[in-house]
Amino acid sequence: MSSLKIGRSHKARKALFTRGIRRGFLTLDEIDEALPSGSLTDAERWLLFYSLKASRVEIRDSNGNTLDLAERPSAIDSEPELDQQH
Repeated sequence: MSSLKIGRSHKARKALFTRGIRRGFLTLDEIDEALPSGSLTDAERWLLFYSLKASRVEIRDSNGNTLDLAERPSAIDSEPELDQQH
């Protein structure tokens, strides 16, 4: 059963990346719909957001405002912020 859950999660992440790269952005609602709460650990979710940003996919709130990784409540405090690279 867990391998089925992993397979769905992988397909959902792949679809998110495809959509995000084509459009240049994803909304939090799209991400939360594709990967509902509990489908990823906090670390996996942080890595997803980090990877999207590294792929130049903006993450936007429901008002269309671009979010920073540090603003995401599920971001892990011990991980470095992305903006520190600049």
